[in-house]
This record gives sequence, structure tokens and C-alpha cells, in this order.
Amino acid sequence: MQTYQIQIALTRFKPKIWRRLLIPSNLLLSDFHMIIQVSMGWGNSHLHQFIKDQTFYTERIPGDDTWGEMNNVDYKKIKISDVLKKEKEKIIYEYDFGDGWVHDVLLEKILPGNEKMIFLICLEGKMACPPEDCGGVWGYSDMLEILKQPKHEEYDNIIEWLGEEFDPEHFDKEAVNIILKRLKIKGI
Repeated sequence: MQTYQIQIALTRFKPKIWRRLLIPSNLLLSDFHMIIQVSMGWGNSHLHQFIKDQTFYTERIPGDDTWGEMNNVDYKKIKISDVLKKEKEKIIYEYDFGDGWVHDVLLEKILPGNEKMIFLICLEGKMACPPEDCGGVWGYSDMLEILKQPKHEEYDNIIEWLGEEFDPEHFDKEAVNIILKRLKIKGI
């Protein structure tokens, strides 16, 4: 087993919203999904998939009649090392098909495995995660513009929805690492 240094970055948004993690190379994609949810700040309340070479790695939903029509793979037994094998290789992680949160997942470095090392570490990141169900990157951009204008007719509604504590530039690495330590991941 090796250690992967991974960068996860939300696409189509400036300034860049991203996280850098250390994870074990034998991590299942289903577990990696939960790690992305925690590190980015999502609530795991929507469908998701990983995409590489026009193959869609996702959880098979019982009764899904469209499964065979697409190039879908049930990811429950697929490891991150099965889809990311060399440095600088990328996959896509898409969360919430309605809002379309697309993330680039980049394998920055492959490090030697270390039995004493604690895995699932967020090394760094920038910017707060957009709130769920805000309309994707375009809805989030509009929301941030309204927050700069306290006299805007939608300002009070957005403040009430977000809470006054929301700071789009704030990222709390320590809080993410506390949650990552509590995650129950097989093999770690």
C-alpha cells in the first residue's frame, strides 16, 4: 500500500475552492466519496459519481432501469488505485447532478506507505464549500454578489438561509481533520 497525495478542486469557479489530502492507495471509491464529502463540506444528500475515460463509477441503485444503457460501473469494490495509477493523473468527481458540482481529483504525488502514519489527513485547502442546493457555481456566484450588497432585495433572505456566520473565504482544516479521524473506513 502506498500513500496518495490528492488535490480535490471544484471546477468552473474562481477563486479556486480546493483541498489537499493524504489517503491510502487501497481506499475504496465508496469511502473516498465520504472523505470528499467531509473535506469539501458537503452534506452527502445527493447522488454522485466518479468519471474516468467515459466510465461512470457510482453506487448501483436497485431498480435503476437505465444502468445498462450507460457505461456505469458499481464502485463498491473499486479502489482509488484502480483508477489513479500514476502521478498527475485525474478523475472527475461529480456531486448533486441538479446543481452539477464537478470536482477535479488530481493524484499529485505517490508516497511510500508508512504503517505508523495516520491516513485521512487534510493537509490544506482554500475557501469555504458552497452551501447545498444553491444552484451550482452560477447560483453560488449570484449569492456571493448579493451578499456584497446589504440593500439588495434578496440580501435578508440569503442571510437567513445561510446564517450570519457564513464566510466564503473561511476553511477550517482542523475541523475537517477531526471529522476525518472519526470516519469509519475499512482497512484504516
